[in-house]
Amino acid sequence: MKNKSDMKSINSLKATSLFFGVALLMLFPACKNKTPEREIIISNPLNWARHNETVEVSKKALGVHNEAAFRKYGIVDPATGKVVLYQLYDKNGDGQYDAILFQPDVPAGSTKTYIARYLNQTPDFSSKVYSRFVPERTDDYAWENDRVAFRTFGPTAERMVEQNIPGGTLTSGIDCWLKRVDYPIINKWYKKATTGKGSYHIDTGEGFDNYHVGASRGCGGFGIWKNDTLWVSRNFTHWKRIANGPIRTTFKLDYADWKAGNKTITEKQTISLDLGSNLSRIDVQISGTDTITAGLTLHENKGEIFTNVQQGWFTYWEPHPDFDYEIGTAIVAFPDEILGYRKYISGVPDHSHLFVSLKVKDGHVVYYSGFTWSKSKQFKDEKAWEGYLSRFSENIQHPLRVSVR
Repeated sequence: MKNKSDMKSINSLKATSLFFGVALLMLFPACKNKTPEREIIISNPLNWARHNETVEVSKKALGVHNEAAFRKYGIVDPATGKVVLYQLYDKNGDGQYDAILFQPDVPAGSTKTYIARYLNQTPDFSSKVYSRFVPERTDDYAWENDRVAFRTFGPTAERMVEQNIPGGTLTSGIDCWLKRVDYPIINKWYKKATTGKGSYHIDTGEGFDNYHVGASRGCGGFGIWKNDTLWVSRNFTHWKRIANGPIRTTFKLDYADWKAGNKTITEKQTISLDLGSNLSRIDVQISGTDTITAGLTLHENKGEIFTNVQQGWFTYWEPHPDFDYEIGTAIVAFPDEILGYRKYISGVPDHSHLFVSLKVKDGHVVYYSGFTWSKSKQFKDEKAWEGYLSRFSENIQHPLRVSVR
């Protein structure tokens, strides 16, 4: 039989055990929720400052394995202590974030450190980078950032052409929307047109759609050159949006199989556009060919072609005297993937192009296409545009180097 002294000891031990049990329960959730903070070191190997250039840091590199925790991560500039613009990025569209994107400012030949940190409050960033499917205007897919806007065309627009219904479009070319404001205009312009309260073909101060695609490649669409003919796909058949700003929008387009001579071509595209860039990145997944030919329409062939094969860029600078502006369209590719280029003049409307032939490697081709127009005042003149293309090309060949510690 236990005496009173023993009972006091037992009760004391129970109380002590209970205290430590509660303490451990308090400690373990704290340890479980503790998230690592990482330094991200960005190195610039080139002799000019880098801005408006996106870096991607994987969730794995940051040592974060919990999806819910990763959703609370952000990027901080330790020099200011402020959160910088960032985007959690789902690369493959599976609903799980794979990486974090941001755009560092790094002086020439220097390094800069940022911090990946668990944030108590997720910032609500406004976005100037946007894309969507547009069923109310037939079935376009449109995308934009703070500098440029584009669209391409879907299966309903194709069927309308086949059935002689007005308003259809049959092309896998890329259309340019000439914006001169840094805020989003896609929804506003489509609403203006579909409600009958205006037209995006009239410039009321934000820009307008005055770029003719027709059956051409427009601004960077592609085909396959075979037997003195450019064989091309028809309109896209399916779409999927992967990401939608504030730094990058990414989407996928599927196309029905098509013929290039006697070859059957299977094609998918993944297109992305980053904040601050005049050029979209086009990743073509393709089978049935070992080359593709990307094109810039020459319209009435009244402009000038400028090229730099060593740097990997090609541009068509075109005057539009009736509207008092000039537009420069461009293709940029990695120099070792360029097979050649040609100026092709045809008497058939929409068939004259600047063509760039590119290698297919492991079933993929990656290149960039985009434009500027003089009323946006982004570049002083054609020479300034060339300078931009030269730096863009150097930047993609010598990307910012990222390390995590």
